Amino acid sequence: MSQTTTTPHEGTPVVAGIVTAVVGSSSSFVVVLAGLTAVGASHAQAASGLLTLLVTQALGMLWLAIRHRTPITLAWSTPGAALLLSTGVVTGGWPAAVGAFLVSGLLIVVTGLVPALGALIARIPTSLARAMLAGVLLPICLEPVTGLADSPAYVGPVVLTWLVMHRISRRWAVPVSLAVALGVVIVSAGSSLAPGDLVPTLTWTTPHWTVAAVVSIAVPLYIVTMASQNVPGVAVTSSFGYQVPWRETMTVTGIGTLVGAPFGGHAINLAAITAAMTAGPMAGPDRSRRWIAAVSASVTYLVLALACGALTALVAAAPGDVMQAAAGLALLGTLAASLAGALADEDGREAAVVCFVIAASGVTILSVGAAFWALVAGLVLRPLLATRT
Repeated sequence: MSQTTTTPHEGTPVVAGIVTAVVGSSSSFVVVLAGLTAVGASHAQAASGLLTLLVTQALGMLWLAIRHRTPITLAWSTPGAALLLSTGVVTGGWPAAVGAFLVSGLLIVVTGLVPALGALIARIPTSLARAMLAGVLLPICLEPVTGLADSPAYVGPVVLTWLVMHRISRRWAVPVSLAVALGVVIVSAGSSLAPGDLVPTLTWTTPHWTVAAVVSIAVPLYIVTMASQNVPGVAVTSSFGYQVPWRETMTVTGIGTLVGAPFGGHAINLAAITAAMTAGPMAGPDRSRRWIAAVSASVTYLVLALACGALTALVAAAPGDVMQAAAGLALLGTLAASLAGALADEDGREAAVVCFVIAASGVTILSVGAAFWALVAGLVLRPLLATRT
């Protein structure tokens, strides 16, 4: 009778799912809170948004994993949250941002139902989408540098932890550095935290629609979510031999975004990086049972949702630039991957650089943010600047 052996890189589906949820949420929750706050959310509304994202992505994962017996992993749109952080408050304030979230969710649903729209998005050069995202991320990723110069006592321990953990375990570098950042906050401002702030609650916002919000938030949010999350998520999952039901997945994530938007959730989508944790060897040697890792991750996300109020209160009480620096560290890997993708296509490199520079500038023209203009400039200049042979 044969006995299955487990390599050092293999584990069990349940443990893999727990690690996926812990790493996925702890690596970027501060970016989500900062992004929602940047477009006008109060601390209560931001906490509601984080709670909503955790619940909707968990329920969507449960449905897809159990229905298809496939390790399909969902997540919130971290690039989308970074986009919000760079966009800031638009005309109409927070209600207009919520309206833009709804438009983005509707576009995701339509993408699943209308193949032509998905094909249109696929025609956007990957280098331009990556360049736009890199430009959005650059100002955020500068925060550890400026924070270290302005508040070394607060930011120094976070940066040092990140560096040390990179030598020990790259996967845990960001989560552990964020834990240190929260520790700094607790030590410096713990006594000012009110018990009532620690309880997560849902906060409804009646959406409002403005042209500026749709153009500055909805369209770029949809594009970066599709190009930086959904398309790579399919590729990662497929690389382990699993087929993602594209139409149903887009419908589930789009409906999840629509339902969550009035409560502050900006977007949920296919996971890209953490998808490898549930679909790969980490989830066990038996490929037919790896879908259990997605279920385990879903349950863990629901448990973590109970901590949303406490996390938001801690971020709000953070001294100096400690949480901004932590957010910058969390996005350095995404920035590196985006820059590499933006510059990989030699023929469109100049247009990608222009797109990157405009997105990084943060300019607002006609009440429309830089991300939109960056993509427009890149699309217009790409054929004009293409290398002629």
